[in-house]
Amino acid sequence: MLHLKICNASLYGTTNRSRILGTEPIGKLLLQYSIPAIIGMTITSLYNIIDRFLSGTVSVPMAISGLAITFPLMNLVVAFCVLISAGGATISSIRLGQKDIKGATDVLGNTLMLCLTNAVLFGGLAYLFLDPILFFFGASTGTLPYARDFMQVILLGTPITYTMIGLNNVMRATGYPKKAMLTSLVTVIANVIIAPVFIFHFGWGIRGAAMATVLSQFIGMIWVVNHFRNKESFVHFMPGFWKMKKRIIGSIFSIGMSPFAMNVTACIIVILINNSLQKYGGDMAIGAYGIINRLLMLYVMVVMGLTMGMQPIVGYNYGAQKIDRVKHTLRLGIIVGVLITSSGFIICELFPHTVSAIFTDSDELIDMASSGLRICTLMFPFVGAQIVISNFFQSIGMAKISIFLSLSRQLVYLLPGLLLLPPLYGVKGVWISMPVSDGLAFVTAVVILMVYIKKVKEKTSGQKL
Repeated sequence: MLHLKICNASLYGTTNRSRILGTEPIGKLLLQYSIPAIIGMTITSLYNIIDRFLSGTVSVPMAISGLAITFPLMNLVVAFCVLISAGGATISSIRLGQKDIKGATDVLGNTLMLCLTNAVLFGGLAYLFLDPILFFFGASTGTLPYARDFMQVILLGTPITYTMIGLNNVMRATGYPKKAMLTSLVTVIANVIIAPVFIFHFGWGIRGAAMATVLSQFIGMIWVVNHFRNKESFVHFMPGFWKMKKRIIGSIFSIGMSPFAMNVTACIIVILINNSLQKYGGDMAIGAYGIINRLLMLYVMVVMGLTMGMQPIVGYNYGAQKIDRVKHTLRLGIIVGVLITSSGFIICELFPHTVSAIFTDSDELIDMASSGLRICTLMFPFVGAQIVISNFFQSIGMAKISIFLSLSRQLVYLLPGLLLLPPLYGVKGVWISMPVSDGLAFVTAVVILMVYIKKVKEKTSGQKL
């Protein structure tokens, strides 16, 4: 009887909490859900930047190049994480929209177990073959030691990282955006405190930066695990949560395949970029790309935070068949996404030397990075819209369209550019290929969205999406 009362109370609380997703003004909800996610993603980007800044201050410019070599492998680390976390978050929000609390609870348990399984399998294999992987990704004998020191620690910590990120995304999707933001805040504060101690006091350099990252994520993991152990949380661990269900696993993989494919493709692209830069500009050119990539990813991560905030709103209202609210959310998301990336465009075009100098005091590296930055950001304002549109299709469960849009920039446009332009223009050809692909990917996303909306109107007359 007591268990029944607890379940009923939990259901009542969940229903009341999630109902606001279908009733509150969209603008208010977008602020409520997106601001914490944006802050969280910004914080995550900032502590990655802090790690690289601190590492660069105690080592030679080659260290920055070594860290740039880790980008493809880091993309793979992220890929296997978001394969689970993005799918788990999307499905749990849709289940809440359908008022299926039991279904959302089952998704939680399966998300955790899949995160742990993926972490052990991928992290273990990558650790065993780390040196060959890094050489394949563009490392030289000069940059390998720095890349190896960083990635060994990161790979050993993947079970911690995956659990924290996976459960944190589910926490946000099930009605706790502020608490999810606090997870990121706790980790960055811990990292800012721990990293200087490990890097400077103990003299552990790049390895110390990686250890600080993993330790701070461990603190965040404890935070989110305790949240889902609390029976007062709307969705929490129930007896037998570790039992895997084939139907849920299939749904998680289906939805998560889009961001997974995007990150795997990004890995392939960065490998091509690193090898082209190594061929036409050497290790210093790779270091310049490391700076450019980190700066642009800061803005991309902010937009991703926006889409993470949109996800439960879109998912719930899609599940509840409130189509006007879905469209309104998408419209506001596109506007805000464009404003975010436009701010990045303005800053990087006007102050390229200033922002590049944050990472290094090498004049050669600053000049190369600032020159590339101005070219790479030429079409950056449109990137925000492309990301929002792609994630919109993911949020409503249309995995195939989302996957295509996620891959269009990388495979359809950027890959040919990287194969054709560097032989003609050298390092500059690498930079030029990026705004060209950004512009074409934006046009593709807009066309597909317009076609989709037209078909929806024709088939449903505005009754359902």
